Amino acid sequence: MFGCKCFCWNRAYDIVSPETEPFLPPLPIPEWPEGEGFARGRINIGEIEVFKITKFEHVWSGNILKDQSKGASFYKPIGIPDGFFSFGHYGQPNNKPLHGFVLVGRNMAASKSETDCSTPTIINLPALQKPLNYTLVWSADDETEENRDGCGYFWLPCPPVGYKAMGYLVTNKPNKPSLDDVRCVRADLTESCVTHDLIFSTDSKSPKFSFRVWYTRPCNRGMAGTGLSLGTFFCSTHWSSGDDLNISCLKNLNPNLNSMPNLDQVNALINHYGPTVFFHPDEIYLPSSVPWFFKNGAMLYRRGELSGESIDANGSILPNDGRNDGEYWIDLPVDDRKSYIEHGNLESAELYVHVKPALGGSFTDIVMWVFCPFNGPATLKVGMKSFAFSKIGQHVGDWEHFTLRVSNFTGELWSIYFSQHSGGEWVDACNLEYIEGNKAIVYSSKSGHASFPHPGVYLQGSQKLGIGIRNDACRSDLSVDSSIKYQIVAAEYLGDEKVTEPSWLQYMREWGPTIVYNSRSELEKIINLLPVIVRFSVENLFDRFPVELYGEEGPTGPKEKDNWEGDERS
Repeated sequence: MFGCKCFCWNRAYDIVSPETEPFLPPLPIPEWPEGEGFARGRINIGEIEVFKITKFEHVWSGNILKDQSKGASFYKPIGIPDGFFSFGHYGQPNNKPLHGFVLVGRNMAASKSETDCSTPTIINLPALQKPLNYTLVWSADDETEENRDGCGYFWLPCPPVGYKAMGYLVTNKPNKPSLDDVRCVRADLTESCVTHDLIFSTDSKSPKFSFRVWYTRPCNRGMAGTGLSLGTFFCSTHWSSGDDLNISCLKNLNPNLNSMPNLDQVNALINHYGPTVFFHPDEIYLPSSVPWFFKNGAMLYRRGELSGESIDANGSILPNDGRNDGEYWIDLPVDDRKSYIEHGNLESAELYVHVKPALGGSFTDIVMWVFCPFNGPATLKVGMKSFAFSKIGQHVGDWEHFTLRVSNFTGELWSIYFSQHSGGEWVDACNLEYIEGNKAIVYSSKSGHASFPHPGVYLQGSQKLGIGIRNDACRSDLSVDSSIKYQIVAAEYLGDEKVTEPSWLQYMREWGPTIVYNSRSELEKIINLLPVIVRFSVENLFDRFPVELYGEEGPTGPKEKDNWEGDERS
């Protein structure tokens, strides 16, 4: 049902009633094992204690020209505990269940003191301060008195000197919000943030009518990052990617990271959330455990030596000095065992787990690595036709992964990252497919083992043209349940005594030989079979395909990947 119609600079918008239902996981969150600060609802980040709010009151919703897919809704947090204050409002697209959060905070420590140079007076600077005023950034308003109520107004808090605004507020009336509605944060307790994923846009090419809203996240992310996402948003009528944002995120100055789960809690999280990985029914290059790969014939080669050396099940002969000098690589044996190892061993397969802090210790990333002894050749799709390559895309030693991001406030699974060759995507918990309770499904693509949230044919190329490398994902009887078949191989924040890393994890050289073959000639054979009208498009796309499709140095192990210490690439 639509409410009043509002206009912003002569462009029509529709105000919609808030009918979005909140997302609830398939099963309630269980009681976790006893620990220090994990899943306690609050996190101490130094001078500020933060609390996560997931209950909201609807403020305003808008669709562009009645297009539901381009609409968004905006909410104010409710149920804020006594003594805590909001940093801003929450917004999300209308095409998904309500699933979001904002952090609220309170002062935890004595104010910072500074001496005024002109006088001996000590100036106390509390961590949180009210804004001085608000600036109206944008409004969906037809400028007539009778239609003002119910329209959207976006406000930026004006912070005192030495403080930063952390988010925007939305009202459905032209009156400014109360100065008590939000707090700004002392600048030294903040970090810079960047935009990602568009929430709402007027879709106008003219700067005069342009208005966009984005999610934000800290600039510096990864295992050592101290920035926290507040769940607020950034909006502007003129912003470009080269501009600095006029809002910030919080910084965790508590070095203890006591909000992270202990080892018992990590195991409980994996048991409760561990996805089932399904392989394509026609998959012939299946995963195995690393020890199975070693003891069934994997060989360590060294530059300048003609023969390789057999690797024991523990990988103890692998060089583990933490560097890659290009002198060593792993390869398959040249005898009859080669084909046997290529096909893997599903019975032995297990997920190798790296647990690390994310977003300033407000989340835990449970990174689950899948090892396949061999990556099969790719298949090119052009329109309705598919062409299987004989060599392009194949290599020895394939490491793929997906990542569970769990909230340290509650222990709730918030999202999963699906790694897909040279990139990937975060998928919100409300958009996952579940197989049992709160355990999601991960689909591993045929031959290439990229991870996807749903079955289908995913193109690595141009979806619009229907040209690209096929990634076929489908459920089958071939699967691995990561909730029971896993090994925790690293959790640096717990200390060396808690998790002993296997010796093979320290091997930083290649897990497969350098591949050299004339991929261009194989591609040209297929291009010559195509209609002339699409040949040029296929040739251009080939130049943009990831290097692993047409020849590469051998793939490296988990610790050599950027996401081991950094954030996922998205």
